[in-house]
Amino acid sequence: MSQRTRVSGTSEARTRLLATAIRIFYAEGIHSVGIDRIVEEAKVTRATLYRHFKGKEELILAYLEEADRGLRAQAEEAQAGEESPADKVRAVCRTITAGIQSPGFRGCAFLNAAAEYPDRDHPVHRAVLAHRQWFLDTITGLLARTGNTPAEAAGRHLIMLRDGAMASGCLYDPELVSETFLAGVEGVLEARAT
Repeated sequence: MSQRTRVSGTSEARTRLLATAIRIFYAEGIHSVGIDRIVEEAKVTRATLYRHFKGKEELILAYLEEADRGLRAQAEEAQAGEESPADKVRAVCRTITAGIQSPGFRGCAFLNAAAEYPDRDHPVHRAVLAHRQWFLDTITGLLARTGNTPAEAAGRHLIMLRDGAMASGCLYDPELVSETFLAGVEGVLEARAT
């Protein structure tokens, strides 16, 4: 998740709560952070938190919604400057490597949330799946315009490369991980072109 996540809300207190949750949930994990800590760091009362969010789960869902919104905007912005579908794919993937190389990178906010909420019926897990479906659809749609064969397998391949890069990016040299990921993206694009 990019640290440039946009926080929207109707009040200053809600904005502070959500910004605090975004920062702490991403850096430390969701289950390890309690409501008391968020309230304290956001400098609000518990009553204020519950006025804006029914509970921690609703705050978690708002965190994931903001992450989703930020990543969608990032993908749109990256594509806007490119003309060919292959260059649009490359541009989106460069935003991924920029995230991997950013200070404080701790992997994919959505993969991290799925690991903490493995029950597929849980609202947090469903939010993760919805985001991942959007990204798969976006990548597959772009890849479909790079060749004359169905692009579903290529889309899944690229998503798996991205997942591996996101997991490896906080374990190994982020520059090397990024370079390896982008080489894999080129492999997918070359396979589509032949």
